[in-house]
Amino acid sequence: MSEKATEDAAPVTAVADSAANEEKTNVESNGQDQADVAYQKYNEPEDGGEEVAPEVSDAQAQADAILNRLKSVVTYGIEDNPPWYTTIILSFQHFLTMFSGVLAIPLILSESLCLQGDLVTLSKVIGTIFFVSGLVTVLQSTFGVRLPIVQGGTFTFLLPTFAILGIRGDCPTLEGNATITEIRTEFRSRIQEIQGAVIVASIVQVVIGFTGIMGLLLRYIGPLAIAPTIGLIGLSLFKSAAAQAQVHWGIAWMTMILIIMFSQYLERFSVPCLGYSKAKKCHVTKFPVFKLFPIIIAILIAWFFSFILTVADVFPTDPNAYGYKARTDINSDVLREAPWFYFPYPGQWGTPRVTAAGALGMLAGVLASMLESVGDYYACARLSGAPPPPPHAINRGIGMEGLGCILAGAWGTGNGTTSYSENIGAIGITKVGSRIVIQGVGCILMIVGVFGKFGAFFSTIPDPIIGGVLSTTFGMVAAVGISNLQFVDLNSPRNLFIIGFSFYVGIAIPDYVVANQDNINTGNETFDQVIVVLLETSMFVGGAVGFILDNTVPGTPEERGLTKWRDMYGMSDEDDEDFVDASEEVMQLTLRSYEMPFGMKYLRKWKWTRYLPFSPTFAGFHVPRRVKQALPKGCRKRKAHDDIPMGQSGEYVA
Repeated sequence: MSEKATEDAAPVTAVADSAANEEKTNVESNGQDQADVAYQKYNEPEDGGEEVAPEVSDAQAQADAILNRLKSVVTYGIEDNPPWYTTIILSFQHFLTMFSGVLAIPLILSESLCLQGDLVTLSKVIGTIFFVSGLVTVLQSTFGVRLPIVQGGTFTFLLPTFAILGIRGDCPTLEGNATITEIRTEFRSRIQEIQGAVIVASIVQVVIGFTGIMGLLLRYIGPLAIAPTIGLIGLSLFKSAAAQAQVHWGIAWMTMILIIMFSQYLERFSVPCLGYSKAKKCHVTKFPVFKLFPIIIAILIAWFFSFILTVADVFPTDPNAYGYKARTDINSDVLREAPWFYFPYPGQWGTPRVTAAGALGMLAGVLASMLESVGDYYACARLSGAPPPPPHAINRGIGMEGLGCILAGAWGTGNGTTSYSENIGAIGITKVGSRIVIQGVGCILMIVGVFGKFGAFFSTIPDPIIGGVLSTTFGMVAAVGISNLQFVDLNSPRNLFIIGFSFYVGIAIPDYVVANQDNINTGNETFDQVIVVLLETSMFVGGAVGFILDNTVPGTPEERGLTKWRDMYGMSDEDDEDFVDASEEVMQLTLRSYEMPFGMKYLRKWKWTRYLPFSPTFAGFHVPRRVKQALPKGCRKRKAHDDIPMGQSGEYVA
């Protein structure tokens, strides 16, 4: 072994010794070092001699150093597996964080779908959207982008849905002498049209993802495009959080203060608990309960407090009075009418029907959802201590979301699926970015979807509690977006202009369009729908402006933040004492969390998989040599960085 390799292997040997001893004593670890020692285990000699540590290559040592640095911000990294009981509680915490978002969609659509007088069918739609959200969450976190990201119903589909259903006029009602059979027949007709629109529009998303079109766009995305994209996700959602919090600011502030107290002030304090291990048997151990479960503890306390005030009739019983929606018995009718068990299945409402206007209108929602998801992927990777997702993972994630929307259309949720920003914010607060926790969330969602009473019970969580939770988590998402500006030169007038203008138009234009939709009139109603949906999406407007200006206004790679971004992830152009230029082997080891859970041996063996834009072995799109030689010298890309994720190779050399 060379002298340099010996020096690099020394600290790794110590980590391996520690891991081996810990495994022998069966003492549970917090999981932070599991991914790092995966390549550092002992090999037992055949002659029974003394165990020795294997040589660790420079590439492996560099990749482990990069991953250690990224994981230093979390308690559990993306590959770490907390104890099973901790995993269940953490998954349940995420479920409570996103529960109201999923539940709100069928409740918002109930009037347009003619379900206000049919609580039984409404409860089945609620169960269906929970079941499909759980199924897609498991598929996305296991085979899609493989980040700890929750999938659920999307609000970007609501506007085109209302536009499609608005053409049909008013619903028949019991008050208007309509029978329950006539109401259900109209419901099936309406939801079949929405199903067809969602399925056809989502096929476009599948094509954009799995053909690598989205990955091609990533070549030109840098910090100045990412910052407004992610930042405006959190900032633009303040209305949603405020709308729920303002029904009773006292309960909302109580929830926020509890989350702040548990996650920021008490996170360093552990609570004595009983523990058991084969080595120590029953013993007292300290558990970081406030650090891991600040949201779920705050929700339970605020929920119980609201229940006491409801029973004592402190909150008003008049639906129009301030504080009424803080009651815990508002959705008691849904709880009573919901079936104990109902298994959703594709085509349960009949065969989907496709109309051109419906499909094109829904396409606007699909495009907005895709752009929002790309920003969510980067935010989720940053908060969970993972490297930025490479193009193949982005392609796979977008394609899987398209498949998820097709499944939602086939099952008949009346909506699609997308990534949930509130759960990404929860990762930042709890510092738990484990993939298995999110897979547990998917299982909980499917169970809730099948057992109707279980899901209906959680619908009694008052709105101001959910508003308080969203106020803290959305703020974290906005902060993550703004934090990307640390890589750019903030003394540059060019950068300051791009940042300020992107954020300004990202807030001003959507606000104007929401209030003046009638002013957008091109003569084509479907095209107007598409424009309105896109311009009402803050992260699309701000991200698009930042993307265009960053790639057209002259600026050096250092000024744009591309150089520091590469340095952060071990992709430096010049050697230094810590890192060398990232080779293909280093990148493969660093990005191993985005590989498939099984079958990688065959994917590496089969050369044709290198040409699949969604395969972990994807080698990137390359310009044929003859074409490249015909290009002017100023348009030839630097070969050394052609395959760097996120398009940090945007600079050109003569």
